[in-house]
Amino acid sequence: MGANLKQIAKYLDNLGWEYRFDDEEERIITGVEADNLEDFLIVVQLDEEGKFFRVFAPQVLAGVQEHPHKGAILQTMLAISWETKMLQWEYDPSDGEIRAIIEFPLEDSILTEKQFNRCLSGLIQIVDNIAMPRLKEVMETGLDPGNIELGERLLLSIQEEAPGLLEILEKAMEARKKRGSFPNE
Repeated sequence: MGANLKQIAKYLDNLGWEYRFDDEEERIITGVEADNLEDFLIVVQLDEEGKFFRVFAPQVLAGVQEHPHKGAILQTMLAISWETKMLQWEYDPSDGEIRAIIEFPLEDSILTEKQFNRCLSGLIQIVDNIAMPRLKEVMETGLDPGNIELGERLLLSIQEEAPGLLEILEKAMEARKKRGSFPNE
């Protein structure tokens, strides 16, 4: 069963998107305007005679291969994969290309329009709104700001689940600081 490019083209038509077929590679190429990525190219590709689906954004981040913060950049990409659903990162060490990709087997199932739209919107939102601002910061500083955001989300979650607990923790931390330091003389 699987999928075919005509089916996917119909899904894109329903969204009002422009695209082009690359019959030789069995894929559709499209793109979207984005806030944090200059050329947000999107490739929809079918492999294994339509039994394997992938949608990816090629070359989303340039200059990583020889970058001084390469380790932090790659680690942040892995952290983003861990923190989000569906999205994975690929790094080609031969040329330094970095891709953001969502892929999965269809085997004997069809690719529904709802599934396709979720993959497409998920790829765009995660890459443009979450990953690119964070990765650009890592490229500049070598530090992942996502760790700070994760801490803030954790605090918000604690506040929602256990009202008053944050104030208790804050007082406990202040008391611990006082116990661990000597008074100024």
